[in-house]
Amino acid sequence: MLSFRKASTALGAAILAMAVLSHSSMAQSASHDAAAAGELAVGSQYDTTHVYVSPADLNAFVTSFTATFGGHTSKKIVSNVLPEASSTEFQYVWTPSGNLSVFAFDTPIPYPFGLERTGLLVTDLPEAVKAARASGAEIVVEPFKDPIGLDAVVQWDGGVKTQLYWHTTAPNYEALEYVPENRVYVSPDRADQFAHQYLAFTRGKLIADEKSSDGAEIGRSGTTYRRIRIESKFGKLTILVTDGHLPYPFGRELTGYEVRDLDSTLAKAKTAGASVLWGPYDAGDRSESIVKFPGGYIAEVHALKK
Repeated sequence: MLSFRKASTALGAAILAMAVLSHSSMAQSASHDAAAAGELAVGSQYDTTHVYVSPADLNAFVTSFTATFGGHTSKKIVSNVLPEASSTEFQYVWTPSGNLSVFAFDTPIPYPFGLERTGLLVTDLPEAVKAARASGAEIVVEPFKDPIGLDAVVQWDGGVKTQLYWHTTAPNYEALEYVPENRVYVSPDRADQFAHQYLAFTRGKLIADEKSSDGAEIGRSGTTYRRIRIESKFGKLTILVTDGHLPYPFGRELTGYEVRDLDSTLAKAKTAGASVLWGPYDAGDRSESIVKFPGGYIAEVHALKK
């Protein structure tokens, strides 16, 4: 395991070598100005799905995912990115349809890490933690330093965990071609509370609240379910409100990725070693499938109807 000092040096050097961090003084100044004005989100390209795979599956997963969606990756580094002693191989993955933070731990993973779904970049971490608390969320991991910034983990009603992070040197990533959807399954007991908290924190907009969506979209033909869609500067969120009677693999997918052509994307995925678990299915405004990548990561993939 690398020492924290060595890990910090390795991680910083790796990220600088990627040439994705630039104009740090100006970017940090703009970030703090935005925070002072109450804007916590930086942009959807900085909000990454957290994917945990075994070290043996890391290369196969990253190769398959980028072959399916395009894009590129950072160099692999080994570091301690948590507040407790641990060691992980780590890679960023950038694609036109959404970005990933991929972790392959060489040690046991300290709780509650591995349960958070996404990482949201914020302009000011203390202000983001304060805003999360004010919205009704709880802070399950208090702010801590990682090699390149600060992090915390919050939990919303319904048990949904999200990591908030801030970089000492502001990142500068390309805008996404398609903004992905964070797909969250919650019970009717907590759906309204979760939506209220998330809207308050993100300053987002309610796009749709469909009380009688086609149950076939979640493997329940002949039934209906409630589907809520929210958009904000952090990105898109789909809340699927169900009774928990879900056939596999529904509820296992963390993120929905939009693509230009679903059939060609699924063909690329199969060639790259992924499996199509469900679909394609025409679901209202889209055609969608669920795909499992090497290493076990499950994702929804969809193309909007023209």
